[in-house]
Parts: sequence; structure tokens; C-alpha cells
Amino acid sequence: MSGITVMLADDQAMIRDCLRLILEDQPDISVVAEAADGAEAVALARRLRPDVCLVDIQMPGLDGIEVTRALAGPEVADPLRVVVVTTFDLDEYVYGALRGGAIGFVLKDVGPDLLVEAVRAANAGDALISPSLTLRLLRHLTATAPVRRAPAQPLSDREFEVVRAVARGRTNQEIAAELFISLSTVKGHVSGVMTKLGLRNRVEIVAWAWEHRLVD
Repeated sequence: MSGITVMLADDQAMIRDCLRLILEDQPDISVVAEAADGAEAVALARRLRPDVCLVDIQMPGLDGIEVTRALAGPEVADPLRVVVVTTFDLDEYVYGALRGGAIGFVLKDVGPDLLVEAVRAANAGDALISPSLTLRLLRHLTATAPVRRAPAQPLSDREFEVVRAVARGRTNQEIAAELFISLSTVKGHVSGVMTKLGLRNRVEIVAWAWEHRLVD
């Protein structure tokens, strides 16, 4: 199937219907599965392997954080891209979801445009977190997470520039424009940074940058 395929996991049928209407109004997005509980979400996602999984936090059986760990956690060999969508913005939920492998976290009241942007960003390997959560989340990460060991291979000056730009929420296209380099070069630097630091996605790059005080 062409375009971006999405699985919706939410225990409320009305919410799933609303999310489906918003997403399928876009010509490049198709909802290929819906799950009403966590166990069903894990089973469907593993079988269908959608490009993006939109997962609610509070569901019967496995909750959204457990689903995230099952689909995208550190022990998953071929992780899926999970975006947590919820009405709750409590720090422990955000922190648990992102540490569990989620690539994004948005509140249900963000509006259609940001929801669609989150799906497209996740499909591209980028991260999107609701703006109202970003600063509080990063402060929480900085205050509670242990500082990581220095990378086995030191980052180059250019890689540090890319890390800082990623930590400020810049997209690959914006980084390319700011640093006067090609998009493919940016992607190469991001990939190199993740390899050197032992990170899995852009959210972890952001956390690493804040933990090492590379951004204000």
C-alpha cells in the first residue's frame, strides 16, 4: 500500500473514529488497523507492521507504555515507530513513553494539523512532542536521568552542531538550511551521531544533548 500506513490503538471507539477521519482526510495516510486494548495493539502491529502506531496511554490489559516497550523498546530487534496520543500530560507518562522507545508524544487536544504532522514526522524518523510538553519534559530528563558515558568515538564539531539543532527541535530540512549542507549530509550526521552515542532515535539525541548541557 502506498503512502503512510497507521494503526490506531485506543479503547474508545469514538476517539478512534475521530483520529481515522483526521488522518484519512490526508491523501498520503491510510489507517490499516484499529485496536481497542493493548494486547490487540501489540498483536496487530507485529503482524501488519504499520509505518506508524498511534497508541493511547490508558487502555485495558497492557497500557500504552507497555505497548510502546513491546513494539519499540530497547530489546526489540526491529522496532516500530510509536507515537503516544493521550489526554494526560503527567510527567511520568511522557518520560516512561519516550524512555520506552516512543518517537513522539502528543496530546489529543493538539488539533488536526499537529496530529498529522506527528504522523509524518514519525514516518520520516523525526520526533514530535506537543509544544506544551517539551520544556517540562526536557527539564525532567535532565534532572532525573543519569549522565551517559562519553561516546567511544568523539563527535566532530559538525556533529555537535547537528546535535544542538536537533535538540532545538529543528527538522532535517531546517538543519540543512542553517548549516548550508545537503539534506543527505544531515541524515548522515544524524545517523553517525546515533551510532557513536548508542542512541536509537532523535528523541534520545535531544535527551543526550540536555543531559550534557549542550542547549539552554
